[in-house]
Amino acid sequence: MKQKLINDVIQEMLPFLNNAQTERLQDVLQHVLWYYEICETENEEIEQEQDLVAMFLSAKRIEGCSEKSLKYYQSTIQSMLDNFGKKVKEIVTEDIRGYLMNYQCKNQSSRVTIDNIRRILSSFFSWLEDEGYILKSPVRRIHKVKTASNIKETYSDETLELMRDNCSERDLAMIDLLASTGMRVGEMVLLNRNDIDFNERECIVFGKGDKERMTIGGIEIPLQLRD
Repeated sequence: MKQKLINDVIQEMLPFLNNAQTERLQDVLQHVLWYYEICETENEEIEQEQDLVAMFLSAKRIEGCSEKSLKYYQSTIQSMLDNFGKKVKEIVTEDIRGYLMNYQCKNQSSRVTIDNIRRILSSFFSWLEDEGYILKSPVRRIHKVKTASNIKETYSDETLELMRDNCSERDLAMIDLLASTGMRVGEMVLLNRNDIDFNERECIVFGKGDKERMTIGGIEIPLQLRD
């Protein structure tokens, strides 16, 4: 434990000392601490790790991240910390690489999912670096995971007509609204009648991150939604 403490001090001082000064500092620390017993308090270390995660989430909340995103950030970061069982300062690049590889193999996750995890961990460690809690982010040398770009197929006019001919008035209203505006299904579910301007044929939708936007003017609002 004593040598570990000396190593931590040396690591923190590396940017400010040359080789000779670093060696001298190590000798001094070993001499001064020779007569002392040093014990690590595990509970304090765990609390400190939790505080760092909480402070990071607070910073992201101030930046405007939604609560849903913050919960995903927290679970992703906590899962990583629980997996390593070590302090944040002790986590290195190879730890992160191994964690991502094992996670993908264990959960059969897609490249998109793995890159999302990498992005969140990169954001967390970059914040720790910017705030001075660590010297260098261990995710800095882990590059973006390449993912395939899939072009989504659109419904043909014939397919839309088939769906219109085989659905209720409620479903017909939803199909026409999605087809005429291009909004996401999740945006349509949150849509209220008060959000629709029937005269201008426009409506306000709330997308990812609670971002508000106006759909393209001149859309045909289904008559079913006017009742």
